[in-house]
Amino acid sequence: MTLDNLSATGSALDRAPPIFTAIITPHRSLKPRGFLILMAVMSVASFAAGLAFLMMGAWPVLGFFGLDVALLYLAFRINYRRATAFEQVIVTPEEMTVRKVSHHGKVREWTANPLWVRLEQEVDADYGVERLDLVSRGERVSVAGFLGPDEKVSFARALTEALAQARRGPDR
Repeated sequence: MTLDNLSATGSALDRAPPIFTAIITPHRSLKPRGFLILMAVMSVASFAAGLAFLMMGAWPVLGFFGLDVALLYLAFRINYRRATAFEQVIVTPEEMTVRKVSHHGKVREWTANPLWVRLEQEVDADYGVERLDLVSRGERVSVAGFLGPDEKVSFARALTEALAQARRGPDR
């Protein structure tokens, strides 16, 4: 059963509401406006430096300054393209689903009974939480890879509480 479509097993009304839902996306500190400003400044600076070398007779250097700007632009475009990836984690009393969508649109989904899922943390003494894995029946899936150490601690706390609530059963 996918998250988008319900199979013949039931309708949306038959299903319990989610206990926990999270969509995790990669962090990008430079917004599109900042990217345009950066590219404009780099273009002007590279063109000015290239003109200086051109006037000294080193005309091939102008092309290398242009190449630097083009490679910077390409690196940022790749970075923004990869930012379209995300992870979706949903916990209900009956099911836990982790859905990972790559920047290419490839979807991988992992589903397990929340009663049998445990959250394992890999912690480094200096860095903090490096990795979070969900484990059930010998299967392991990494979650929250886009988050920093402090964010992983907060996410792990919330997910652990949701799994405990799923084990207790629906509130009635």
